[in-house]
Amino acid sequence: MTQQANHALPAGFQLDDYRIEHQLSLGGFSIVYLATNAQNEFVAIKEYLPNSLALRGEGEIKPLISEDHMPAFRYGMKCFFEEGRALAKLSHPNVIRVLNFFRANDTVYMVMEYEQGRTLQEFIQKNRSVITENFIRNVFTKLLNGLREVHSHKLLHLDLKPSNIYMRNDYTPVLIDFGAARQTLASDTPMLKPMYTPGFASPEHYNQRDLLGPWSDIYSVGASMYSALAAAAPQAADSRMEKDKLIPAMVRWEGQYSDQLLETVDWCLCLNHLYRPQSVFALQKALTEKVTKPKKLQKGWFDTVLSKFQRKTEPK
Repeated sequence: MTQQANHALPAGFQLDDYRIEHQLSLGGFSIVYLATNAQNEFVAIKEYLPNSLALRGEGEIKPLISEDHMPAFRYGMKCFFEEGRALAKLSHPNVIRVLNFFRANDTVYMVMEYEQGRTLQEFIQKNRSVITENFIRNVFTKLLNGLREVHSHKLLHLDLKPSNIYMRNDYTPVLIDFGAARQTLASDTPMLKPMYTPGFASPEHYNQRDLLGPWSDIYSVGASMYSALAAAAPQAADSRMEKDKLIPAMVRWEGQYSDQLLETVDWCLCLNHLYRPQSVFALQKALTEKVTKPKKLQKGWFDTVLSKFQRKTEPK
């Protein structure tokens, strides 16, 4: 089945105990809605609806799934449901809170807390002057607190990128939109292509999926930090494996940020997973290390030193 855009459920639709207000986002794997619960509180609801397997036309409620794609769709739905079950066990200020998950309309829904704010992707595009070294260190150190909690439950995020990092209005980062289900689905079901974001996915995402681990999420953190500095995604890992054209952070931003921060970004972006930080703790330790700010050479510095030297050596 060729990929197509699925139509969202209409505004006002009653979904279990929730009322759909409007669509928040539409992706290749799911649709996210803003909804209200029985207490008239806002929640976000993610609907499992991979557009490579299912089609929902305008005005329809249940998706149309061909008989050939039904096994894969059901397996993915099971994975999505298990993802919701696993995430519901997490309770951390830097991880999106899953409140409920249920089956309806021949698919599965995940209900999450609705957060006020915007994605880091939106933030870095519109607030370039705010992206200082302190901002990078503070935001990603807090984000890693959440990722550390995820990893402690034997889970991986696997789709970490600025558009999946939500910034609350108080600048607190929150991990959203986990890719665990879609990754499991892709590796176990050959008919489905792996889903990842070029530039942020680690080399293991592409062709060595048995090597996926905490270091894979750490690559994505490094790519997200690089993206925050550059306001653009770095070169995709599969392309780097063929011909690495990525300018190291140490070279690209020399003198603008501390060497230690830039070295940390480059460390995370090592193509060989064994050369990256092997745990969130190791990366956090690097990001919280006290460093001195880089000193920029003033214009005419050499001439000033030279003139002083010449004065000292001139015959009296």
